[in-house]
Amino acid sequence: MPCYAIDQVVPVVSPQAFVHPTAVLIGDVIVEDGVYIGPFAALRADFGRIHIQKNANIQDSCVIHGFPNSVTLVEEYGHIGHAAILHGCVIRKNVLVGMNSVILDFAEIGENSIIGANSLVKTEDHIPANVLAIGSPAKVIRSLTDKELEWKNKGTQEYIYLVERSLTSMQEVEPLTYEIEGRKTYKDFQADHKIKAHIE
Repeated sequence: MPCYAIDQVVPVVSPQAFVHPTAVLIGDVIVEDGVYIGPFAALRADFGRIHIQKNANIQDSCVIHGFPNSVTLVEEYGHIGHAAILHGCVIRKNVLVGMNSVILDFAEIGENSIIGANSLVKTEDHIPANVLAIGSPAKVIRSLTDKELEWKNKGTQEYIYLVERSLTSMQEVEPLTYEIEGRKTYKDFQADHKIKAHIE
């Protein structure tokens, strides 16, 4: 994985985390056990610290950055959707930030909350715990249901499992030039491991 020190500050990545080889980590980045960092994610801690706690996931093309003397924090089981941007903010435990959302400076998202896709959380906004917030700027529209929290938790568990799958089986290969008979598919993997797809 491309990791870069700056001013002699070196990123820290747990051996039990998976960071895709195309992701980039710079400076004061801390990545704990069970974390998944997806392709083309950029975690640039050349000013403040970026801390990704246990079992969180930072998906494809996410950008995380911050301010001097600040910590951009994603707590345990945080679920940061594709192409989201986090800048100098705090994401509390078990939050889901939807795809293409932007969370701005000094904002804080309360535990278990969901930020809908394509939302903007303004500077210094505080979204409370256990709610759904959507829009630009993001507004709380209601409390989350037990079913929604269960759905979120299942999705995050899939990414925790993806860390294990990636650490044990992902490898760079030459692509086939056509689909040959007997080529393994994801459905074969599901059947072999008796897992049921639920990510939509």
